[in-house]
Amino acid sequence: MRPVGFSTGALALADFRSALRMLDGKPVDAVELSALRQAELLPLLSAVPSLPLQRFSHVSIHLPSQFDPGWEAGIERHLHPVLERGWPLVLHPDAISDFGLWRELGAAVCIENMDKRKPLGRSVRELAPIFDRLPEATFCFDIGHARQYDPTMNEAWLLLRAFGPRLAQLHVSEVNTRSRHDVLSFTSILAFQSVAEMVPEDVPLIVESPVGEAMIEREISRVREALPLGFKPLPPPPCNWHDRSALAV
Repeated sequence: MRPVGFSTGALALADFRSALRMLDGKPVDAVELSALRQAELLPLLSAVPSLPLQRFSHVSIHLPSQFDPGWEAGIERHLHPVLERGWPLVLHPDAISDFGLWRELGAAVCIENMDKRKPLGRSVRELAPIFDRLPEATFCFDIGHARQYDPTMNEAWLLLRAFGPRLAQLHVSEVNTRSRHDVLSFTSILAFQSVAEMVPEDVPLIVESPVGEAMIEREISRVREALPLGFKPLPPPPCNWHDRSALAV
């Protein structure tokens, strides 16, 4: 089975300790420690040595979605303890001011594709120059962002084809028209299944659906349904568009 787990931010916003307690006894073997605001990062990094993370085969950290440029300049010294652990550091491309700084962190940097509200990082065309400037960076594929940007899932397919060799983890949720994360719907499950075969079986799935503790296992089940191993989507049924009887109800 694919490794699967939750983002702590989806479960308890900035309260990562509560989120980890919510995952106790749940069928998860991956976790993303979320610090989406700059003020949340240092408390999270300071707490890492004391957190109960031994049960997880995959741990990542989601860095803030925006940095003050002066604060960004000194971030490497704060990240040094987790760099030694080899955890992916998920980073929004529009948060970068100094590419040279992030390039020094090499493969630890894990670039995420963006939703349609962002000015860049949404498509292959927009992400290719980012990876050119960060040649060792890995890729966090947010499948919900990709579907919101292009509901046909064509851009999702292109992203996986272009950056699949860099793939370090997936973010999985439904993303609505207001760019808010939501639980998976039947239509999003079907959409995600259309590219499931392009996701290697060892790539962790990080759920970003905002759910309460009682709904964690149900959402994990939906995520596994959306991205099953060995899934091959059925081709559309043949239809002779010149034969009107084929279209009759």
